[in-house]
Amino acid sequence: MAGGSDSQGGEEKAASRRQSDVNRKLKYISLAVLVVQNASLILSIRYVRTLPGDRFFTTSAVVMAEVLKVSTCLLLILLQRRCNVKETVYFLVDSIVFQYKDTLKLAVPSLIYTLQNNLQYIAISNLPAATFQVTYQLKILTTALFSVLMLRKSLSRVQWVSLLLLFAGVAVVQVQQEGNKEASVLDSSGQNYSVGLVAVVISCLSSGFAGVYFEKILKGSSASVWVRNVQLGVFGTALGAAGLWWNDGPEVSERGFLFGYTPAVWAVIFNQAFGGLLVAVVVKYADNILKGFATSFSIIVSTVTSVYLFAFRVDLLFTAGAGLVIGAVYMYSLPKPAGGGGGASALASSSSSSSSPRRGSRTDGGEEMEAFLPKSPEKEKGS
Repeated sequence: MAGGSDSQGGEEKAASRRQSDVNRKLKYISLAVLVVQNASLILSIRYVRTLPGDRFFTTSAVVMAEVLKVSTCLLLILLQRRCNVKETVYFLVDSIVFQYKDTLKLAVPSLIYTLQNNLQYIAISNLPAATFQVTYQLKILTTALFSVLMLRKSLSRVQWVSLLLLFAGVAVVQVQQEGNKEASVLDSSGQNYSVGLVAVVISCLSSGFAGVYFEKILKGSSASVWVRNVQLGVFGTALGAAGLWWNDGPEVSERGFLFGYTPAVWAVIFNQAFGGLLVAVVVKYADNILKGFATSFSIIVSTVTSVYLFAFRVDLLFTAGAGLVIGAVYMYSLPKPAGGGGGASALASSSSSSSSPRRGSRTDGGEEMEAFLPKSPEKEKGS
């Protein structure tokens, strides 16, 4: 009897070790995915916007990304409903049309996200990729401040210090760039550093407000993240199309919606559309420290790649500023001390761009992973 008990205990320990090894591997995979997604989107946008030849309309790229994102979320909802088209249509009509008051709440963040996506193209088109990556981390500061004001969240002393370091690091980088504009933007034709800086600052402000506003909506609703992304996408597509007509309407009518699209441009759009949804699933296996490390490492990757691809010059001042930002991001992601109250450390996960990126994704990732799997209507009603 004792032998059987020992054998069972040994099997449980072996299973536990195997599960621990799997989780460790998944953490490393999560780290790689987060780094690649964070760095590749910015670098690829910078690359396609600095290529010679015909340039695509950024407003059309924003609309196309929204269409792809909505299509993906609709497919996931269909899989949840066990590929029952009729039931899926009834569910979507009820969630989006009949509960129109709930849907209309998403109009505000959707407008802001659409603005943010367009501003991101403007900023990256006018700023070096490394400078944008460093400056864009200000969204952690704006998100934290909006979370304190709107959600009454508390920050630890370490987080407040990290926010001060973050601001100081970005300021140092801007001083360096101000004194070295010619070196930072080599092919200045069609590029304006001031326009890029204003665009990224407004983008950070809008990202912080929209993220906290969306979190507030999620907390007061039982709707799944995928339904929320469909609601956001419907508004985003409509608003993006309105922006396209307002800004580029005559040229799009003359040259076509897909004018200037190349395989590289399609890669950017797919990254923007699916990157956030992918991160929403990946973060299930990544804690806040790992996500902070991924953001910091992606800044290094962007800087090193910019040196080789765009002849970006790294001097001592830029290194000091970027170092402060990297340290601040990592410090902000550290867990709060016991008894410190509900903090906003999870907000640092909003570093995927995109995104919206990862627009509307929650940092626990559990529901996002669950959403890929079919589940019965009874279970969904109870969730």
